[in-house]
Amino acid sequence: MMNISMKHLRYFEALARHQHFGHAAEACRITQPALSLQMKELEEMLGAALIERGPKRIRLTSLGEDFVARAREILRAVDELGELARASGEALHGRFRLGVIPTVAPYLLPAIIQLLARHHPRLDLRPREATTRKLLADLNEGRLDAAIMALPVSEPLLHEEPILEEEFMLVRPLADEGRPVPDSAGLREMRLLLLEEGHCFRDQALSFCNMPAAPSDLMEGSSLSTLVQMVGAGIGVTLVPQMAIPLETASASVSVARLREPRPRRTLGLVWRRNSPLARHLGPMAAHLQSLAGQGTGRHPGGAAAGA
Repeated sequence: MMNISMKHLRYFEALARHQHFGHAAEACRITQPALSLQMKELEEMLGAALIERGPKRIRLTSLGEDFVARAREILRAVDELGELARASGEALHGRFRLGVIPTVAPYLLPAIIQLLARHHPRLDLRPREATTRKLLADLNEGRLDAAIMALPVSEPLLHEEPILEEEFMLVRPLADEGRPVPDSAGLREMRLLLLEEGHCFRDQALSFCNMPAAPSDLMEGSSLSTLVQMVGAGIGVTLVPQMAIPLETASASVSVARLREPRPRRTLGLVWRRNSPLARHLGPMAAHLQSLAGQGTGRHPGGAAAGA
């Protein structure tokens, strides 16, 4: 009789997700040999191979693909049982896994932590920074309880609640201060520095400039900080979310200007699974987070810009 444990399922799910023994072991906080032993034990209980081991990465067998799909259903159901207990009280408490996109986390996360600690003192907040694609996958698979990202996400199984809106600002070399501000067509003629692929802010900037794809000679950076420093070195210009301006331009020789109307902007929101047992607490949480728009980080969706 097979005795497959929750531990086997969680370890195998992590291995299927990372497709790498070392990365999966790190995520599970065990050693790589221990993970390998657990996977060998699981395959022996099933009497069939779940993975094909390669020199650098693993690949799931057809059985492995089917097995991980069912394993994720089971793990999600078990996690939801814990969420039911947490959601049963009047106040949200216990572990809360919150995802935040990289163009928000450094600038808004300290305020988010303070705000949630004030309204939910029994909450054990576990923030995680990742790109939108990764956060959406983790939400759908139950590895996150909620996430803060740019809207809309347009996923039928997810609910999205706007919390604030902010403009994109033009960051230019200091020598350009006082010069006319270009429109979207003018930006297309300039050397525009953008975040590397995978960041939703990159796609939003390209959309404002009416550029369906990035030019082949595009200069890219891994963070907004890198982009601003490149601008300060005279390499080009970039667009930066309003909330990032105070921190990122403090030590750079750059000038900041508001773009012409219609100005590019983004709406940030709190996103969670529609069927989450925590859903009844997350609407009020989003309402609390809307107060961040009054702290110079942006504006309420449909309201006046903060500091405008």
